[in-house]
Amino acid sequence: MKKLSARRRHPLAAVVVLLLALAATGGLYAVFAPADKAQAETAQSLAIEEGKKLYAVGCASCHGTGGQGSSDGPPLVGVGAAAVDFQVGTGRMPMMAQGAQAPKKKAVYTQAEIDQLAAYIGAMGAGPSIPTKKQYSPEGADIANGGELFRNNCAQCHNFTGQGGALTKGKYAPGLDGVSPKHLYEAMQTGPQNMPSFPDTTMPEKDKRDIIAYVNAVNGDKTVHNGGLNLGGLGPVSEGLFAWIFGLGALIVTAIWVAARTAKAKKS
Repeated sequence: MKKLSARRRHPLAAVVVLLLALAATGGLYAVFAPADKAQAETAQSLAIEEGKKLYAVGCASCHGTGGQGSSDGPPLVGVGAAAVDFQVGTGRMPMMAQGAQAPKKKAVYTQAEIDQLAAYIGAMGAGPSIPTKKQYSPEGADIANGGELFRNNCAQCHNFTGQGGALTKGKYAPGLDGVSPKHLYEAMQTGPQNMPSFPDTTMPEKDKRDIIAYVNAVNGDKTVHNGGLNLGGLGPVSEGLFAWIFGLGALIVTAIWVAARTAKAKKS
């Protein structure tokens, strides 16, 4: 009997087996995915991993190991990267001590560390992402429209030029002078502390940019001030108020003194 000759393998068989192995391990995507996209995903994964370490040291004691919150801090699942960039970037977080409101102070973390924390907390659940410069840049915005929007939506707490104001139970609306456009945008997006949020469904991106342009215009270096204590942007009327209250008061006291002297002189 003739021995059966061994079947010859197709030249591409080894390639097919290799591709199947790569597909099973996810390596196929790594081979054919665009290099820039693959590098971006790798960088994001590394940022999340580093952010997790920073979170465990500086945030977990108040907000819980998984961002679920506790009696000392609210939950962070779904707050988004923008909320982290605002709160940590303005130094409000981490808080030095529990209080009615977290005050603005010098940031504890570097911007690179803030980005890592934002990446980790942003991965906990869907939420507003950190805006791009194109989104918050006031260049070319409508300042007049921004002023109208600000007076209708913000002036009740922040004063109509963003000088800030007192709220209830030790809380306050902070002044907006010197706040960066990015942080202004993030505050409108996320509604930190006592502030309501204004997502794009409520206030479009263009309107946010207009408001930022208005705040910069009324508090910028080129803003013209007419002098005097302006009472939060009302104008140099404090001198007139002083004259009205104390000047009129002095006149009343003088009139009473003259009347009393006159009555005394008549009796004598």
